[in-house]
Order: sequence, then C-alpha cells, then structure tokens
Amino acid sequence: MSKEISKYSVIAVYEAAQLYGETGRFRYLQFGEDAVQGAVDLRRPDRIVLEYPRAIMALMEHGNPSFGDVFVIGHGIGTLASHYPEKRFVTAEIDAKVVELSRAFFGYAGDQVIVGDGRTVLERQVSGSLDYAVLDAFTKEGTPPHLTTLEFFTEVREKLRPRGAFILNLMGKPAGDKRIGSVYTTLREVFPYARAFYLPDREAADASGLRNILLMASGSGIETPSSRNMAGFVELEIETGYILRDRRPWRQAEETGT
Repeated sequence: MSKEISKYSVIAVYEAAQLYGETGRFRYLQFGEDAVQGAVDLRRPDRIVLEYPRAIMALMEHGNPSFGDVFVIGHGIGTLASHYPEKRFVTAEIDAKVVELSRAFFGYAGDQVIVGDGRTVLERQVSGSLDYAVLDAFTKEGTPPHLTTLEFFTEVREKLRPRGAFILNLMGKPAGDKRIGSVYTTLREVFPYARAFYLPDREAADASGLRNILLMASGSGIETPSSRNMAGFVELEIETGYILRDRRPWRQAEETGT
C-alpha cells in the first residue's frame, strides 16, 4: 500500500484480510521484515487490535486509575496517546517518517510527538513528573541498546513520581533468552519491584519464535490485573542475566539510530 525508506528503516503500510489468525479488514505498520508495529481494524477503528497495547493499558489502569502524565518512547501508530486523549502524553519518536505515516494512514491526530532520540527527550522532562514511562521502541536489530542500560533505567526512575512505574515492550523468547534476562536483571538493579508477562498463544510468535514480552518495574510495589484482563498475557519467570551498562558515550547511538 505504501513503503517509505528513512534514515532508520524501511517502513511499510499494508492492508490484509487476516492478521494473527483473525479475519477482517486490517491496516498495519511494519518496519522491514520485522513484527507488526501497529494495526487498526478498518471496520472498527476504535478497537485496539494488538494484544500488547491492550495489556499495557490494563497494567496502567489497574496500577493507577487516575494516572495523568505518561512518557512514551516509540510512536508506532500512536495507539496509547490516541486511546487516552484526556491524558498528558509526551512521545519521543526518532523517525519523522513514522509520525507522518501514522497521520496519513492510521488517523493519528495528536500533537504530543517530539521527533528525536527517546533518551535525549527524556532528559528534558521534569524530575518526578511522570506517572508512567513506556518503552516501545524498535529498530531492525531490536530495542536500541542505549535504552536498556543501568544508566538509562536510573534516568527513567528519576523522572517518575514515587508511585510511578516503567513498562517495557520487548521482543524475545519466553525461555533461555539471555538478552531478556539481562534487561530484567538490570531493571531490578534500579527498581526494587519488577514483573514480567508474555503472550503464550502460538499465533503471537513470529517466524523466529520471538514474542512480545512486557516488563513492569516500580519503586513502590506492583499490583497487576487478573489474567482475564491482560489480553491473554500471563506472568513469566525471567532467568538472571548480567548488568547492562553504557559501553560508549550513548549520544553516539542517537546519531546512528542504534
């Protein structure tokens, strides 16, 4: 339907009669050959199609029903901000083409997106001002490494309110995934409370067996909704990994998009 080549990725918009085993009329955003980054049901545009944003919403609403301030890294099609027009969202998106396509094909009409590296934009937020921070950023190599380090997670916690929480959407395998184990272990170095969730449905896995894995971390405890409200996600035990640290001045990563 549409394909754009940006500095960071090949970004495509497709339409299909079937998506993850569901029949209908769908439009979705995809980076290269990677997993779907956002989707709409053209027959029911207000419906949240993908399970992982529904699970993120359930975690947010259950953990703090009166939340107001949210910082998101990774715009996609703008699902979260569009769903909560009454909330205060700031979204960092490194690729202006993604924002452009979200407006042209997916009905995004907000003005909350700042084009730039998520870590740079986060630095400019007021300390202790956020109820939630959400990391949902992907390149062809996966989640950018400079957004998974001890130093970055420390910065995230400093921007959160005392009861605030950090939610990460990652792609990985439910068992034996050393990268997921290391991200989770690093998160626990900064946040005393953390939990993990994944979608066991086989339709959710891509060709390599990778699935959406959600991590949630907080400094003041985590209460999660019942499993029936988690869009199929169930709790997951994560194996211990090693601590991830910045290996170079991370602003170099901003220049390369990694």
